[in-house]
Amino acid sequence: MKIPSSIWTLLIGIVLTLASIWYGQNHGLLPAAATDEAVLVDGLFNAMMIVSTGIFLIVEGVLIYSAFRYRRRAGDNEDGPPVEGNIPLEILWTAIPAIIVIGISVYSFDVYNEIGGFDPHAIHEAPITQEQSMTMPGHGSAIAATLSDTPPSTEPNLNQEKSDEAMQDPATAEVRNADQIPQKRDAPGVGSVAPTIGGSPDKAGQPASLQVNVTGLQYAWIFTYPDTGITTGELHVPIGKEVEINMTANDVIHAFWVPEFRLKQDAIPGRQSEIRFTPNKLGDYPLICAELCGPYHGAMRTTVVVESQEGFEKWQQEQLTASKETLNQAIAVNPADLSPHEFLAPYTKGMGIQPEMLHQVHH
Repeated sequence: MKIPSSIWTLLIGIVLTLASIWYGQNHGLLPAAATDEAVLVDGLFNAMMIVSTGIFLIVEGVLIYSAFRYRRRAGDNEDGPPVEGNIPLEILWTAIPAIIVIGISVYSFDVYNEIGGFDPHAIHEAPITQEQSMTMPGHGSAIAATLSDTPPSTEPNLNQEKSDEAMQDPATAEVRNADQIPQKRDAPGVGSVAPTIGGSPDKAGQPASLQVNVTGLQYAWIFTYPDTGITTGELHVPIGKEVEINMTANDVIHAFWVPEFRLKQDAIPGRQSEIRFTPNKLGDYPLICAELCGPYHGAMRTTVVVESQEGFEKWQQEQLTASKETLNQAIAVNPADLSPHEFLAPYTKGMGIQPEMLHQVHH
């Protein structure tokens, strides 16, 4: 029995669709997703993988089938039939990619907005005046203005305000050289020139649970916690809490990139960048500088530690204890007001030190 071509087309379409969906969800190309934002980004990536896989299988399948089905037969020396064109087919293969691109664009816009990438209406907060429009020949010049300093203005300098706020923290003030780098002004008609991934729409205007000031310099990341005054070379954050990273650079452009978080943001001298994320998976994750910043750029990396709330509080206590000026407090903490013998007993026992000897040393 001869199977109609329409049935074959349907069956092949079903197989290609199932294969594309399976591979799009099981490609294994991405590292573990460790933040709420990463789940959204992965959904977009998987959708593009499904579409790409389907297109690849269709195109390669048609090529292989055509090369075999319409191959030159033995003894066939005639020319092929003259094909003038097929208008409906050309419209079809133009319309389908256009629909796919528009769909992915809308999906990308939604994901970027959901992770706090931008407010679609923010541009109206700083309208372009007639005088500015005369000096800016094209729409793209407003974006170009963000790449260089802007003319003098009486409007508030948001970058300067953010910098001053960060410098209120003594630990941050010790690390940053804000007094040596002028803070860039806002671009006319665009607003703040600092790149920002803020809170998601449902958290807009709400303060994050934890704020960390990050300073990039050749070739290290310095993290300061304004609430506690802690300064460290590793970023520790509690799981399930929204974290706000306020960052800038002391020398050249750096880029804050944690692959497992699916977020990357530039740290730029003279600009106050912001990025927010909510970690949802315990573990240690590499923080990499993704911007060529000098000959030792490859060594500019550290670790982001996502831990439980209890573990984070314990780490904070350890950092605060280690920073105490009194040496006795820095070496050991006696939380229960025990005698020296009682407090040190668990440690001296394994060292073979007798209580009498410890008593003589203490007195």
